[in-house]
Amino acid sequence: METPKILLAEDDENLGQILSEYLNLKGFKTTLCRDGEEGTAIFKPGSFDLCILDLMMPKKDGFQLAGEIKEIDPEIPIIFLTAKSMKEDILEGFKIGADDYITKPFSMEVLLMRIKAVLHRTLKSNADRELPEEVTVGALRYQYASNMLHLPSGAVKLTTKENELMKLFLENLNQTVTRTVALKRIWKDDSYFNARSMDVYITKLRKYLKEEDSLKLLTVHGEGFKMVHLN
Repeated sequence: METPKILLAEDDENLGQILSEYLNLKGFKTTLCRDGEEGTAIFKPGSFDLCILDLMMPKKDGFQLAGEIKEIDPEIPIIFLTAKSMKEDILEGFKIGADDYITKPFSMEVLLMRIKAVLHRTLKSNADRELPEEVTVGALRYQYASNMLHLPSGAVKLTTKENELMKLFLENLNQTVTRTVALKRIWKDDSYFNARSMDVYITKLRKYLKEEDSLKLLTVHGEGFKMVHLN
């Protein structure tokens, strides 16, 4: 297997150097840049397998850099490094299209685990993913075979379209599902009218998910949707 290539954007000189050396020792090829502008200049289509971006950087922050990277390569996985643990910042990162986040201070081992998990998810095809018969997230319990979503307020019998969307998003938890993929899989056609229909079902799912605060169904600008678990 080819050595995975990582773009690391970190303005803390000592931390950046330590992280870069550690990741290289662990079998990655790491390119370190010191600010967001340098990150934009370095990133080219197909040149990296993963980006690790510090949130707070001079000249251009991690959010801006991630947005520009996603315009160049919408499929590139991104992990944010952040000194903040505010839910709003985490959600903003996921909306941009980040795959994971890790809050400073963190152990190198934890970062390495997160990197391997993200790369494994992104390399694994949708066909290889199988949803268990029952999925539990916090107070929410979902059963695909019976179209049932169990909430604190009671059980909900999902419509066929709601059920298929819920399954699709849980199969791709913490990953972006493009509009085209969702429409072709569930509606078999990505026409304008089907897209509007899907938006109605998305709104209904979000209403159900309000009862479990750790599970969010986000809109990823210009791409599609992402169900994230804030654990």
